[in-house]
Amino acid sequence: MNIEIDASSGFCFGVTTAIQKAENQLIENRQLYCLGDIVHNGQECERLTQMGLHTITHAEMADLHHVRVLLRAHGEPPETYALAARNDIELVDATCPVVLQLQKRIRREYEQNADAQIVIFGKNGHAEVLGLVGQTDGRALVIENLEEASRLDFSRPIRLFSQTTKSLEEFWQIVSYIKSHIGEGVSFGYQDTICRQVAHRMENIRRFASTHDVIFFVSGQKSSNGKVLFEECKKTNSQTYLIAHPNEIDSSLLSPGDSVGICGATSTPKWLMENCKKKLETFAL
Repeated sequence: MNIEIDASSGFCFGVTTAIQKAENQLIENRQLYCLGDIVHNGQECERLTQMGLHTITHAEMADLHHVRVLLRAHGEPPETYALAARNDIELVDATCPVVLQLQKRIRREYEQNADAQIVIFGKNGHAEVLGLVGQTDGRALVIENLEEASRLDFSRPIRLFSQTTKSLEEFWQIVSYIKSHIGEGVSFGYQDTICRQVAHRMENIRRFASTHDVIFFVSGQKSSNGKVLFEECKKTNSQTYLIAHPNEIDSSLLSPGDSVGICGATSTPKWLMENCKKKLETFAL
């Protein structure tokens, strides 16, 4: 078999930075808590747990005092920072710079345009989206797709933003829809806040999937980005299979001489894809 790992797959800049910050603290034998899974990949989380990282919930953080807590790349709402100050918690802030800039834009828009509907194109309940909604004291509206845009009040001003990992194509469809429905004389502003490093992966993964007979897409079940990229990969190559671990690779899916591609989400570590390649190399085909 010819086996290739997609060079563009793996951790995005924000996740890489967050993990490096965690590792630096742990290598120095410092006690470190992480607010939520540092990345949506169970095996990477387990690796860091073995190094000493303690993953906690927001409720658990409220009971902690005088400790060190890492904020992951997704970002947090203002109340998390306020809680840390009250409880004398030292924050290791690993919020992705792209997310941090988006939070500031939303906060500024919310404070300067009290009458406008702040609308966020994103996944309800996603950690990043919770942090974005928090910039508006919980008043922002979240829409997950084009259909949900129909519930907006087109007689009031609208300011549209997007979760950084959403589809560019869907975002522009929503922009077009709002433009065609907004009331006469009513203002509509929008900012394309989608991370290009993530957005370009859609195109890259289509190209990669088209060049191989079989694709193994490596991703954790919690990864929102992974689900989107896997579906796109599957559309391009019907012989695409979702796995979370090398042991899930089914050798019966392969034929002698196959060209096999391994790719993954922004939350998929390179070492895990390398382990999948090593597993494939053990098959005598």
